[in-house]
Amino acid sequence: MRAFTYERASSVEAAAQAAAGNREAKFIAGGTNLLDLMKLEIETPTHLIDVNGLGLDTIEATPDGGLRIGAMVRNTDLASHEVVRRDYGLLSRALLAGASGQLRNKATTSGNLLQRTRCPYFYDTNQPCNKRTPGSGCSAIGGYSRQNAVVGVSDACIATHPSDMAIAMRALDAVVETVKPDGSKRAIPMADFHRLPGDTPHIETVLEQGEFITAVVLPAPIGGKQIYRKVRDRASYAFALISVGAIIQPDGTGRVAVGGVAHKPWRVEAAEAELPKGARATASILLADARPTEQNRFKVDLVERALGAAIAEAKG
Repeated sequence: MRAFTYERASSVEAAAQAAAGNREAKFIAGGTNLLDLMKLEIETPTHLIDVNGLGLDTIEATPDGGLRIGAMVRNTDLASHEVVRRDYGLLSRALLAGASGQLRNKATTSGNLLQRTRCPYFYDTNQPCNKRTPGSGCSAIGGYSRQNAVVGVSDACIATHPSDMAIAMRALDAVVETVKPDGSKRAIPMADFHRLPGDTPHIETVLEQGEFITAVVLPAPIGGKQIYRKVRDRASYAFALISVGAIIQPDGTGRVAVGGVAHKPWRVEAAEAELPKGARATASILLADARPTEQNRFKVDLVERALGAAIAEAKG
């Protein structure tokens, strides 16, 4: 690990200003992903800004019946919150499917959204990776690609986004609230928060330099059967080969977001109109632009089967 300096931010605005003035600075909260990457010298910040003491660790009702989840709320606390379990079961189930209890006790809401890919070539500093070293190439293309993306890919990157929580947040139409270094605020829909790789896979979100996440807001609950199905190589403490977050209403309509298949949580609203017709009709639109490799072509069928299982579970 390379040497770095450290400070505890005194306010949200101070944290954003400190990061804006140093392009080599990083915010740190739970550190469950960042510290691992620093040990491998994949992330090499020269300055860490500790944002744990800013009072952003509460879950509050919003005037329109939704929830505002502070950026520093720990994954364990969010998953076990009474209102989340009752009205946003998809979110609770997705969180409990991710990582271990120890990690959930440290990981934060904002950090979960910002965690970086687990593509093996991103972690192997001896291999070219456009996400780690822009312009160096993508070793996964033509290499080992079983875990990688099948849709929304580019010639520069086929990595996937690893977050389970983000899949649920996308299906629930969450909004990410931020503060910029100049004090202005933004509300970013989850649909727009993460970027597809294009020619710049190292730029993973629409956040600007120094922009700081303060909360994630959920709209009023929409009911329905909320199901999260995660298919992985082992039963626990593993990232998804694919995952399906589904909200199915009594009439068969609903929403579906998929993980393990793209550079961001994957949801195609046009596909949801096909949910009453079943998994095959829905998946054919959801993954219409899929460009799988020979090694991960199975993911296309796996999404359809997992979605079919979710629909069947919702119908009882």
